Formats: sequence, structure tokens, C-alpha cells
Amino acid sequence: MFLENTLLDLLLRSLILGMIALSFVVIQIRIVGLRSLSKMTSFDFVMTVALGSLVAGAAQSSEWTGFVQAMLAMTGLFILQWAAARLRKDSDLAEDIMQNEPVLLMRNGQVLEAGLKKTRVAESDLRAKLREANVLDYGSVRAVVLETTGDISVLHGDVLDEALIRDVQKVSS
Repeated sequence: MFLENTLLDLLLRSLILGMIALSFVVIQIRIVGLRSLSKMTSFDFVMTVALGSLVAGAAQSSEWTGFVQAMLAMTGLFILQWAAARLRKDSDLAEDIMQNEPVLLMRNGQVLEAGLKKTRVAESDLRAKLREANVLDYGSVRAVVLETTGDISVLHGDVLDEALIRDVQKVSS
């Protein structure tokens, strides 16, 4: 690609193409906005993983066509992500279709078995998240939410503003 098939060509190709691909992603993020790498929805998460894969593919390209194809695929992902974010913002129906609903796993110190069952979260995983959030007593937990991204939020303290869990699904048994 740069030199004859030598070790120096391999090193140059990896370094230069990797830097170009990463710089290209940074430029795309500057154009489209930071929202493009957020983890607000499962769609966003897949976008981030796919971008990482394409950057790696671009850095490993041995032909210019493979490199250009990876760069064009990145551009396509950014366009799709921008369009999807715009559509979600403008349409409640699109929002409902594209985004998972957060689910309540624990409320006021009580583990909600129906929420755990629906989301297939083990109680041992819930306890691990409580420990990670420095919860010392179940009674101090106001709510635990499995977010749309798959993250678990632990809300603990004396008082919980109900607005924080307004859009959270409460699963009944």
C-alpha cells in the first residue's frame, strides 16, 4: 500500500490508517454532535460498537478500497444515527419503537420480583449493583432502575423526587 510488502509497510499502514480513521471519527462527531456516541439507547450502543469495529477494520486494511469502504460505512452510520436521533426527538411513535423502557427493580427497600423476572436480572446482580453504589441498608434504597442502556441506576437516600422515576415501567406480578 505504501511500500513493498515489508515490515515497515505493515507498521506505516497500521499507524497511518488507524490515525486517519480515528481522526475521521472525531471529525464526524464534531459535525454530528456528541449525541452520536451517547449510550442513551440500545441503538446508540450498537452504533458505538460498530464504529469501533469499522475503525479497527480501516486500520487493518491492506487495500485502499477496503479502507475507503470502512470510512464510507462510518459516514453511513453517522448519518443513520443522526436521522434516528432526530426522528426520536420529533416523534413519540419513533421514540416508543426505538427506545426500550426503563424498568423498576426495587422500590423503597423492597426487591420487585416481577421486574427482575421480566428483565432477567438475577437478584445476585442486583445486590452487586447495590454494593457498587455503596448501599449499606436496603431501607435506604428508594429505587433501582434497569435503564434503557442496560445500566442499573441505584437511587438511595432519604427522599426521592417522584419525577425521577416518572417514565419508569413498574411491572406487576
